[in-house]
Amino acid sequence: MNIRGQIKLIGETKVLGANGFRKRDLVITTKEKYPQDILLEFVQEKTELLDRYNTGDEISVAINLRGRAYTDPQGQTKYFNSIQGWKIDSDVAEVTTADHSPDRDEDLPF
Repeated sequence: MNIRGQIKLIGETKVLGANGFRKRDLVITTKEKYPQDILLEFVQEKTELLDRYNTGDEISVAINLRGRAYTDPQGQTKYFNSIQGWKIDSDVAEVTTADHSPDRDEDLPF
């Protein structure tokens, strides 16, 4: 499953617990008639995927929906959902800088 949109917020990596569990949040705004701000989380080594993106970038994120149950001390069970990103594709083509040395320009036939 994928979600497409524009990056609204990239959170800092948080290290939780003594075992070094890493988590990082991303908020993207969908491009539809009624845009939605969707919170996605990236965990462990996937947090590093966000390093190369900036606010405003157009992206497509491959996601997994996660659900879990929690039973509180009073015995009441509550359910929680999360959306975890695991792959990002950019809609913007990467631009490379060409070598424009004077010697190279002189060799052109026009």
